[in-house]
Amino acid sequence: MHTAESAGPNVLPLRPPAHQVDPRAVTWWRLRGLAVALVVALPQLVVALVLGGPAWLVGTMAATVVAGLAYAAVVPGVLFRIHRWEVTGEAVYTLSGWIVREWRIAPISRVQTVDTEHGPLQQLLGLASVTVTTASARGPVTIRGLAAGDAAELARQLTETTQATAGDAT
Repeated sequence: MHTAESAGPNVLPLRPPAHQVDPRAVTWWRLRGLAVALVVALPQLVVALVLGGPAWLVGTMAATVVAGLAYAAVVPGVLFRIHRWEVTGEAVYTLSGWIVREWRIAPISRVQTVDTEHGPLQQLLGLASVTVTTASARGPVTIRGLAAGDAAELARQLTETTQATAGDAT
């Protein structure tokens, strides 16, 4: 068995991230799910009512609405229980996903940029996302569903930490 201790001093320990996202993220995920269901169901309704579409189209629209409501009722709570994040002096840790769970660890010495994002629903709810771009081919590490103030502080902290950390960020 290969452990972090036996691999040498430069290997980061594998452990679950410590922090949950903001509880308002549940509302954000719920609204996003309902918006997607609406975007899919509305054209079906228009075709069925205005153009006199086939009766089966009303059935597919009803199925879309039921699936959207079921998603909004169940999935955001599951996401809230799963999504975690943490930043230490050595790395950025994230755990996300609900069907496929993704655990990412980005060493601080590899961080290239730190960005915050506030979409329209996030702004309405006072939330933000922080994206940490590294030299990894796997892509950036994103922490979604943070309180806007926490996201700004995290971006500031990460920027200071990466500037003070020796590394080539490649």
